Amino acid sequence: MNKTISKVYIAADHRGVGVKLYLIEMLSAIGYSVINLGTDDIKTPVDFPDVAKTLADAMQSDEKSRGILICGTGAGMQIAANRYRHIRASRCERPDQARDDRFHDDINVLALAADDIDIEVSFLVARAFLESPFDECERRVRRIQKIS
Repeated sequence: MNKTISKVYIAADHRGVGVKLYLIEMLSAIGYSVINLGTDDIKTPVDFPDVAKTLADAMQSDEKSRGILICGTGAGMQIAANRYRHIRASRCERPDQARDDRFHDDINVLALAADDIDIEVSFLVARAFLESPFDECERRVRRIQKIS
């Protein structure tokens, strides 16, 4: 477990509820403080931009937090989350992608595709995202500052 992370905010639209609930259980079991931002209802459609905004707002004042967003494709959440200056979101399907995206681009939000990812793999991807460091060399920091 990465003890430098204050909280893990997690949110999903109606298509991502199952993966979200599984990740809450698994991440909590290994010691993360996981904050469920909804939705928990698979029958009532919600709009992914609203879900992404809720997570972005929660992370605004907590620089040591990370976020996980889940929708059917993952792409909608990634696009919506990246509209916020303090968010760097990436859609990852494999643990090595999550590690690389953290290392190279300091992502602070993981987007997952509930329709495409095996539920056990979602945990491996989330764990890699949470436990991988950012390479704080000058060129990577400079690039992050340019997009922020």
